[in-house]
Amino acid sequence: MQDEKVVLDSMSMQRALTRITYEIIEKNKGVGNLILIGIKTRGVYLADRIANRLKKLENTDVPVIKLDITKYRDDQQSVGKAGNVAENTVDITNKNVILVDDVLYTGRTVRAALAAINEIGRPKRINLAVLVDRGHRELPIRADFVGKNIPSSKQETIKVLVSEIDNRDGVEIKQP
Repeated sequence: MQDEKVVLDSMSMQRALTRITYEIIEKNKGVGNLILIGIKTRGVYLADRIANRLKKLENTDVPVIKLDITKYRDDQQSVGKAGNVAENTVDITNKNVILVDDVLYTGRTVRAALAAINEIGRPKRINLAVLVDRGHRELPIRADFVGKNIPSSKQETIKVLVSEIDNRDGVEIKQP
């Protein structure tokens, strides 16, 4: 039996995404040259939420690209069995890209995402935004924008819940 502990409830998750949004605006001095790329699946929903907040704050639509990194994974058996890398692609050349994911762990997902981005263009700069950074990096990758740092053991599982899929928002940590 696994014990589940809520680390972020719905309101805490909203606050974390709002804080990330303000940090993105500040670091990029606005949103004029900005594109969000969400890593499927939950990263896309988080990128959409950040884009909605940017629209409310800056009155500008920021494009969101949905990125499928399946064929770039080096740590899963299903390597090479993917279709298009990106949906609703816009030109990212010389743009400031914010790569969005739910959890940063070993860094392998981000490495795969960077390889996938090379297939769709060459941005001016790429920053990483994650809702949760749990540590245990295997690659020299760090997030520029973090909703919450959650120290965890490798045996624990971090689960990000989004209402679009899970019918509720939150972050849980599961003990083995």
